[in-house]
Amino acid sequence: MVLFSRFGRALREPLVHFLVLGALLFLAFNWRGGGPNSNRIVITPGQIGSMAAGFARTWQRPPSEPELKGLIDDYVREEIATREAMALGLDRDDTIIRRRLRQKLEFVAEDTIDATPPSDADLQAWMTQHPETFRVEPQVAFRQVYLSPDKHGASTGVEGQRLLTQLTAGGPRVDTAALGDPLMLPREVERTTRADVARVFGEEFADAVLKVEPGRWTGPLRSGYGLHFVFVTERQEARTPALAEVRPLVEREFLSARRTRELSQMYERLLERYRVTMEKGVDAVTPAATATATPPAGKQ
Repeated sequence: MVLFSRFGRALREPLVHFLVLGALLFLAFNWRGGGPNSNRIVITPGQIGSMAAGFARTWQRPPSEPELKGLIDDYVREEIATREAMALGLDRDDTIIRRRLRQKLEFVAEDTIDATPPSDADLQAWMTQHPETFRVEPQVAFRQVYLSPDKHGASTGVEGQRLLTQLTAGGPRVDTAALGDPLMLPREVERTTRADVARVFGEEFADAVLKVEPGRWTGPLRSGYGLHFVFVTERQEARTPALAEVRPLVEREFLSARRTRELSQMYERLLERYRVTMEKGVDAVTPAATATATPPAGKQ
């Protein structure tokens, strides 16, 4: 029973799926005559259909018979060139080819990893572990009247008190068009995030306006422009949203982290098949986080 249990766990490993898939693709490739050491080049109807479809997407019409023959001839030449180049070892020690092969290997592995979609319980647990990533910023809506200290100088305090009295007497819908000093900023700001308020009015003002109790004129609040008297019409504290509100974002973050983790584990398992050595006299970093460099045989 223990043996069957271990075997069952092994079958659920993404690396096992990846290796089995790779082996099946290799066998199918060679059976169809596509191996690098084979002298058979087999062109399937599906490949011809793919060539024709690619031509049609580019030129907005199907290829003529000579054009289709040209596509097939080009494919055959590419296949011949690829096999001959690999036979000569031209694919070795080529940085671009090595990077592309690594990329394709990881793409195949990621397809296996992503085959199992996360459950709501998985995503909820991820949100709980990373609350700041999905936290909704505090938001505020307000009206503001500007007072310029440069314009009023020493009388700014008196002018500010007079302005606040007028605004308080006028209430929430007082006409502010003729009050205060002109400024190229909106007098009424609809509900927006703290970050957006800070971009327009500055950090100091954004922090201050989020502390103002809604429903009354308050001030002055200082910004980089000068002084403001504000009436907060709506304020929403920072909160953690429900999963339903941000599910696509949570799923994207969850899958990205899972791919990174699974790929790292895959490389750790694959690394066990290799013996990494480092020549003496070469200053280098360990090739992988889990690799232990060992001196070459005979130099221990």
